[in-house]
Amino acid sequence: MVDTSGRQVEMRYTLPLIAICTGYFMTILDLTVVNVALVNIKQQLGADVTGLQWIVDGYSLVFASFLLTGGALGDRLGGRRVFLGGVTLFTLASTLCGAAPSLFVLQIARAFQGLGAALLVPTTLALINTTFPEARARGRAIGIWAAVATIAAVSGPILGGLLVNALSWRSVFLLNLPIGILCFLLTYRFVAPGTSQGGRSLDLTGQLTSIATLALLTFALIEGSALGISSPSILVAYAGCILFLLLFLWREQRASSPMFPLKMLHERTFSAANIVAVCQTFTFYSSLFILSLFLQQVRHYSASATGFALIPEFGFALLATLIAGKLLSRIGAKGVMLCGLLISIPACLGFWLIDAKSSYPLIACMLALLGFGLSLVLPAMTEAAISHAPKEQSGIASGILNASRQVGGVLGVAILGALVGKPQTFIADMHIAFIIAGGVVALGFIVALCFVAERRTD
Repeated sequence: MVDTSGRQVEMRYTLPLIAICTGYFMTILDLTVVNVALVNIKQQLGADVTGLQWIVDGYSLVFASFLLTGGALGDRLGGRRVFLGGVTLFTLASTLCGAAPSLFVLQIARAFQGLGAALLVPTTLALINTTFPEARARGRAIGIWAAVATIAAVSGPILGGLLVNALSWRSVFLLNLPIGILCFLLTYRFVAPGTSQGGRSLDLTGQLTSIATLALLTFALIEGSALGISSPSILVAYAGCILFLLLFLWREQRASSPMFPLKMLHERTFSAANIVAVCQTFTFYSSLFILSLFLQQVRHYSASATGFALIPEFGFALLATLIAGKLLSRIGAKGVMLCGLLISIPACLGFWLIDAKSSYPLIACMLALLGFGLSLVLPAMTEAAISHAPKEQSGIASGILNASRQVGGVLGVAILGALVGKPQTFIADMHIAFIIAGGVVALGFIVALCFVAERRTD
């Protein structure tokens, strides 16, 4: 006799987790899948490197800007409602990306994708928390959720390359349409509605000033290479960035329910972990952007060959995430963080050896070192940040850390991407970019060494 009751109980938890992880998978996939399609987009839409930077950074910029607000909306309106809204917006924006008739429309649609991701991602952990009230089951669910992120990041370049070669760059965005519809239906049918918690108000002034600060800084960094750093519009952008940053800090200091509680920065390890997060993603996303252009424009790889050529970086990144847990228990978050950063510095500097005629095994070796080192940092900095935040503010601490990671990616692509805009000097400019990346990682190493505590002391 078949035990249908046990199977029903299992499906009661399995199907909601599939729904939640499917939405999360889409947002992480879109952080990496688009890079191998950039050259194809450049050819068909007549984009320059600046235009390509906005395709990548437009998504990450809005994603970073609205992450904390997405979490607050989930608390006020209910996790499932906000999650479904994020899935719907992300899917519609993906469809618009795939149908975009011009570069400008594609850039705007990518920004709306980022907004959908910002609504979706913060609510995933909240939904897991309510779906799995028992601690052991919740731990397993979070482990699966984290593995999905790694799988999405690893599969992005490979899947993107195959789709671009077989169809076109539009297919990497239209792929989200069936996935998004499936996610919406599964969530609507199997994820419990939950209840709105209220209490946590929206800090609209903080939200607007933070968006203005990051947007103006990104504009100045990306457009500065084309317009000139002394251009009036660039100078105004930098001045506006400083002004809005000061307004943001003033507002957050005095707000009763701040979007970013500045008092959390008094904890040295929490602050240091967020600085390391910026350094880590600065290097990861800028290197992915530059290497995708290098492999296709300089080495003349196809999109699918580029995706497969990047396998060593993502394969060793997956390996790092698999062994990080054991290392954390043995040498602690600080030790793992320092090891990862120490491996990443020579990996960045090693790209000085790479040129148009370098053998692929040498390139693969550098990719493997970089992927392993940077990915070893991720769980360690997460553990350090969350464990040193007040327990009652663990949700907002997670949101701040995620926002820091997105900001790092935005700045990396904006600053280092601007260096490789001239095809005739691409190799020399790439070398300079990786030296800067190595310096940024070294800064992260110094911060971790000096300010991250060995163990939390209560």
